[in-house]
Amino acid sequence: MTNQTKSFNNFYLFAISMVSAMGGLLFGYDWVVIGGAKPFYERFFDITSSANLQAWAMSSALIGCILGAVVSGVISDKFGRKWPLLLSAFLFTVASLGTGWASTYVVFVIFRIVGGVGIGLASALSPMYIAEVAPSHLRGRFVSLNQMTLVIGILAAQIVNLLIAEKVPAGVTDEFIRASWNGQMGWRWMFYACAVPSVVFLLLAFTLPESPRWLMKVGKQDKAFPTLNKIGGEEYAREEMANIQATLNDVTEKMDFKALLNPKFRNVLLIGIVIAVFQQWCGINTVFNYAEEIFTAAGYGVSDTLFNIVITGTVNLVFTLVAMFTVDKWGRKKLMVFGASGLAITYLLLGSAFYFQLKGVAVLSLVVVAIAIYAMSLAPITWVILSEIFPNRVRGAAMALATFALWIACFILTYTFPLLNKSFGAAGTFWVYAGICVLGFLFVLRKLPETKGKTLEEIESELVK
Repeated sequence: MTNQTKSFNNFYLFAISMVSAMGGLLFGYDWVVIGGAKPFYERFFDITSSANLQAWAMSSALIGCILGAVVSGVISDKFGRKWPLLLSAFLFTVASLGTGWASTYVVFVIFRIVGGVGIGLASALSPMYIAEVAPSHLRGRFVSLNQMTLVIGILAAQIVNLLIAEKVPAGVTDEFIRASWNGQMGWRWMFYACAVPSVVFLLLAFTLPESPRWLMKVGKQDKAFPTLNKIGGEEYAREEMANIQATLNDVTEKMDFKALLNPKFRNVLLIGIVIAVFQQWCGINTVFNYAEEIFTAAGYGVSDTLFNIVITGTVNLVFTLVAMFTVDKWGRKKLMVFGASGLAITYLLLGSAFYFQLKGVAVLSLVVVAIAIYAMSLAPITWVILSEIFPNRVRGAAMALATFALWIACFILTYTFPLLNKSFGAAGTFWVYAGICVLGFLFVLRKLPETKGKTLEEIESELVK
């Protein structure tokens, strides 16, 4: 009897997957909340005249992300998936309260780094946990919940920021904003608000069963059986345990970084790392993190900017749904080609709009188009490709390396935007991103194979020669 014809406890699967996916929601919230708070905490800490301090405030969390991503593999192998998820929830709670409480710039940055560690852990552990509890024929559907909650977290942060901030009159001075409620307390409550879902996640995570795969890996078969039995019944549990044991007996399960030095893996590693870096260097995350600069250059005030950010978050959510329905129909390569070429054209037009000093709806429309293209292509498809292309023997090590490269690229992008914006202006900065997208388009067109409908073994034979 195949998995498709068996009866599964879908409610239970959905419940534990959604609890784990709250890590994605907090990832998205913490990642974006700073964009709405930025106009206010920068005035409070008096860093508006320093591009370096502005960049460090925005990008400091990424140092934590890199650390969290690096240690996630080690601690999840030693302590399982559940307890590191609890740790990430605890770190989100501490960071939310600490960042809102911060009275100095240094303390603010320290708690941003703490939150970044939570992001790094959640970004690796939440999808990993879901993938390890879901049956194979349902895995893609349930793992996609993590991407969905991430986007919901982004939108939630944008809405909360809009609701918390008091309206800011047009043309006010930095000192006015600093002395206002927004400048003294508003930005703090934007961070405090994240503590609510963080505590909910922390409490609910205690109810999660440990990953059956990890339990079997450490020789606790008797504890793995009840969870698998609850998911799909006794027959499914015994079959799945046999399949897991066969995988664990295979040397390909070992995380072997030394094997990555083998020349036959060079091509697939190049594809994985470049795709991961390109997802970040395409530049779209600057729209979420530096919305104030982008929309101010387009002629919008602070209050209008916060509303525009909610529009971009809504579009992000809608087109993430589109991606979920097109990835297995259109294919990975077609969507990546569409994303790279579409962003290149959109950035070219966006840079031109800034160059010719177009204001208002023209710029907002192009930003919305760019986010729509990214949300249905590079954002979700990159993770699908990375999960498929690496060979069995080096999948764990290669995935860790690609994820590390992605976070490093994200740090560089976030740190350099205010520097590029100061040197080249908004027009020149988006033209730089357009050039990167053209290079990404050429790379995808020439090097990335289509993986839709192929087994992992077929993909491996095609990429590893």
